[in-house]
Amino acid sequence: MSMFDWYKESDSNQKKTFWACYAGWALDSYDMQIFSFLLPVIMATWALTQTQVGLIGTVALVVTAIGGWIAGILADRYGRVKILMFTILWFTFFGVLAGFAQNYEQLLVARTLQGLGFGGEWAVGAALMAEAVKAKHKNKAVGFVQSGMSLGWAASVIVATGIISLLPPEWSWRVILWTGVIPAFIVIFIRRNVKESAQFVHDVAKNDAVVEKANFSTIFKAKYLRSTVLASLLVVGLQAACYAILIWIPTLMNERGLSPSSKIVTILIMAVGAFSGFMFTSYLADKIGRKQTLIAMSILSWVVTVVYMLIAMNQYITLALGFFVGFSSIGMFAALGPFLSDLFPTHIRTTGMGFSYNVGKSLGALSVVGVGILADKLGLATSIGLFCLIAYALSTISIVLIKVPKEQTTSLFTELAKPEAST
Repeated sequence: MSMFDWYKESDSNQKKTFWACYAGWALDSYDMQIFSFLLPVIMATWALTQTQVGLIGTVALVVTAIGGWIAGILADRYGRVKILMFTILWFTFFGVLAGFAQNYEQLLVARTLQGLGFGGEWAVGAALMAEAVKAKHKNKAVGFVQSGMSLGWAASVIVATGIISLLPPEWSWRVILWTGVIPAFIVIFIRRNVKESAQFVHDVAKNDAVVEKANFSTIFKAKYLRSTVLASLLVVGLQAACYAILIWIPTLMNERGLSPSSKIVTILIMAVGAFSGFMFTSYLADKIGRKQTLIAMSILSWVVTVVYMLIAMNQYITLALGFFVGFSSIGMFAALGPFLSDLFPTHIRTTGMGFSYNVGKSLGALSVVGVGILADKLGLATSIGLFCLIAYALSTISIVLIKVPKEQTTSLFTELAKPEAST
């Protein structure tokens, strides 16, 4: 089977849904990643401390959990497409607004509010894509959507490096943030071309009188609690390892004496590796299943990380191995969206996905601080390797304990039929 057979077999609406979700995720990643390149410029321009700059990044990550949870509830009540457009407009508006900030406090507020949109876009887009395509193509379709992250990541490196080198510091960071207006054009495309998920309309919208309305407590009910907790712990593990690698690799490269140009090349190589990993993971999930794929990729990620962090190599081998770091530790996320979508029925799907992914992401980000503290005693490379060992162990144990519903496209009618079947 060709890599793109799933796309060829998709109808017009499915293709348009794919491109809308892909573009939304790529631009979400672009806006989120590009800020890390602006920190040194903003620090120098406004004479900020590392604590102040760190607070901007930390708060934005924390509020993504809130944004993902709220957007998930709204998408389960009012539809995927409407809330997807809203989240994209939200993070676009506050991203551009941040470029007009006149002081640290204004930038902090704008960036915090922007984080709410980041959290919502992933869960809504992943659920929409998972519901839009045929069940046999879910892994590949959602996996390809996730690969938009690598495109956004690579674009952020190129755009930030180019603008910072061309413009004076006081203007460069503002112009870079203003480039974030691009996602607004995606909303126009979605509004004109993308239809609501047929599964949502069938299971929820047409059964408004009997459907259980999603709210803040729904996913903590006894029948969903196990999935909610274990899914969150799974994401904590995957994101903790990912953050430990991505945030600290530039510093590690400095310790190893890599030149600035080599650092840029390394990040681009990792982005290419991530894209390849997304493709591989999508197809592996079709062959052996999503659960088994996540377990296998967790183990592979830890092995690759240990080799990369703890074995002394010259810069050329380090650059080459960066491909496999991106391939495994980032590429494995291709199976995460489809896997999480299996755990919750249609009427609370984006609520469950939004909470588990974004809470896990926010807690996982604490690994950045943990690596820094431990590095003072053990060294940076050893600390990253140790954190990845713990993180991937947590993710693997969580995956093993998760019970995936036999009916992978769980519908509302499946839920409503359970009490009748037992009497």
